[in-house]
Amino acid sequence: MAAPLRLVVFDVDGTLVDSQADIVGAMTQAFELMDMSAPDRAAILNTVGLSLPDTMHQLIPQAGATVQDQLVAAYKQAYSERRQFVGSKTSSPMYAGARAALERLWAVDDILLGVATGKSRRGLNILMDGHDLHPFFVTTQVSDTHPSKPHPSMVLTALSEAGVEACNAVVVGDTSYDMAMARAAGVDGIGVTWGYHPVDALGDATACVENFDALLQVLSDRWEIAI
Repeated sequence: MAAPLRLVVFDVDGTLVDSQADIVGAMTQAFELMDMSAPDRAAILNTVGLSLPDTMHQLIPQAGATVQDQLVAAYKQAYSERRQFVGSKTSSPMYAGARAALERLWAVDDILLGVATGKSRRGLNILMDGHDLHPFFVTTQVSDTHPSKPHPSMVLTALSEAGVEACNAVVVGDTSYDMAMARAAGVDGIGVTWGYHPVDALGDATACVENFDALLQVLSDRWEIAI
């Protein structure tokens, strides 16, 4: 009997790449463009994973929708400007072991890889171009076409595009939004400890790992296959 297809859906920021320099820098610049005081670093990083409209609503709930929309546009402008002058490999480097883990998973015939991120399609493409990540992923879900995490839409669409049952998939991420998204989609979540939310915020995770070797071991044990 043929083995079922499996799907590993990765978050990006705080999971595959350490993009905090870009995120905090662009957010600070966005608020400066609007002549507003920027939130502190911890507050900004706590919103990583949310769509930009949800991020602005959380960071500055007292502002009206018009101001929040203007901040979204200012952030996109600031992020784009940063990308023109600083390469992704420098300011948003991949975490140690990330590429090797993707290569090992990609080499297993029955495992497919996907992305579910709060980034826009443009932002994700810029990052993936910089790190040459496009060949690894069969499905990439972004905030342009989905409700913000923790809504399950991105995971459900990834499952549909990959042709994989929820019981044969996992979400790998660093935030409570990732884990809650996985649970809402009926998929197990694996939390990583090197990202932007503390481990005690990953309560919906079925497992937490401290490095990519541990992640590969968890997946190997889960599916009883060599990775």
